[in-house]
Amino acid sequence: MSEEILVNVTPRETRVAVVENGMLQELHIERGWRRGVVGNVYKGRVQRVMPGMQAAFVEIGLERTAFLHANDVMRGLQESGTDAAGEADALSVPMPARPVTELLRDGQDVVVQVVKDPIGTKGARLTTQISIPSRYLVLLPQSRVIGVSARIEDDAERQRLKALVSELAPAGSQQGYIVRTNAEGQPAEALAEDIAYLQRAWALIERQVATAGVGACLYEDLTLPMRAVRDLLRRDVEKVRVDSRETYERLRAFAAQYMPGQGVEAQSGLAGKLEHYAGERPIFDLYGVEDEIQRALDKEVPLKSGGYLVIDQTEAMTTVDVNTGSFVGQRNLEETVYRTNLEAAQSVARQLRLRNLGGIVIIDFIDMVDEEHRRQVLRTLEKSLAKDHAKTTVYDFSPLGLVEMTRKRTVDSLQRQLSETCHECGGRGTLKTAETVTYEIFREIVRAVRQFEAQRLLVIASPRVVVRITEEESAAVAELEEFLGKSIRFQADDQYQQEQFDVVLL
Repeated sequence: MSEEILVNVTPRETRVAVVENGMLQELHIERGWRRGVVGNVYKGRVQRVMPGMQAAFVEIGLERTAFLHANDVMRGLQESGTDAAGEADALSVPMPARPVTELLRDGQDVVVQVVKDPIGTKGARLTTQISIPSRYLVLLPQSRVIGVSARIEDDAERQRLKALVSELAPAGSQQGYIVRTNAEGQPAEALAEDIAYLQRAWALIERQVATAGVGACLYEDLTLPMRAVRDLLRRDVEKVRVDSRETYERLRAFAAQYMPGQGVEAQSGLAGKLEHYAGERPIFDLYGVEDEIQRALDKEVPLKSGGYLVIDQTEAMTTVDVNTGSFVGQRNLEETVYRTNLEAAQSVARQLRLRNLGGIVIIDFIDMVDEEHRRQVLRTLEKSLAKDHAKTTVYDFSPLGLVEMTRKRTVDSLQRQLSETCHECGGRGTLKTAETVTYEIFREIVRAVRQFEAQRLLVIASPRVVVRITEEESAAVAELEEFLGKSIRFQADDQYQQEQFDVVLL
């Protein structure tokens, strides 16, 4: 499998694309005026504790107050339920609920980290369980856990890495670490450098807490290109191509600083993957990424077989409908359905990752009679989702033949980052027809004449509606004028949307 990372830099926007075998899989966008805040650490102040919601609103200096749930409040090392032998999964084990009023109070200062960007009308989601990532490790300052990423499957390597981190951690340390996937195969020197870096970062945060004011950012995550090198650059990535010379040089310097003392071979290996793209053709055009982005905003996704997906994103959930389309198969209906669903399962996994769709996802595969076919489709979906960086959970087929799943959401979907609600339809996705608006205007004319005195009336509406009234409904207008005893004039205005109109009494 060939994988490349493309970095496109313009004065006010940076985009990072992950391309596998020539096909866009992920897109990350950062705009200068609206950088994400996930991972940032702030000194906040509790504005209001809400016992009924088991949560609190916290002021951290953003446009909207942020949200902190009781389950995300660190309750001390003695209550963590883990020790140095624990795994990373132990962090997610639910603890007995305690009332939020015992954990927080109005006006209390708290150090918090953003785990979810503000989305729509909702403020950022917070936690007091701070974690600071580096290339190979994640520091957990308030936990004794030492865990290893589940994506490192070799048991001997897992034990080696855990032992190394336990040995390299500062003596008497009350802090924990999670070993990231990138650490697989790395020497002790690499992990030691990461531990030293994380210790410096946390010490700086602790020093700032005492003097910083409410809303101060104590720790800010890296810029998008640097996060891409830190988080996305794995062994199977062939190249990181950057179309900005300045950003390319920064990434080289960052790589050298981030991996000091790991030997010439390690540094040259990473540096060898960084490449400045100086071609005249835009880098995203070269790989067809721009076209893929446009297609990722469409509801309908074609499948190679001739079938297609219909993806609908709503406030509550995302639904995916699978259709056979023009695919007729070669053997029988059940086989046709099975083949379409297999292809759809792979496509759904890619689309969720590409469009960054999170929360609840409902997939309506085409009904299958064969139980083994169902298992194979579900297995294909799970296998295709394994490459996704976001945490996903897939459930079995429901009695209605639907697959329910969840995907962790931390930032807005691609559609919400690049699009806005339609000014014409208000987000409904449909408009009232010109005929419907015409009859609404007729009813409003009758209502206005009965309420107010007027000699004549002026109706201002969109050109399409006015054309329909004056051409197709001219007889109806004449009847209305005779019935009301008033003259009615129609005026088209390009500024009016199809559903807008005004009835003016003259």
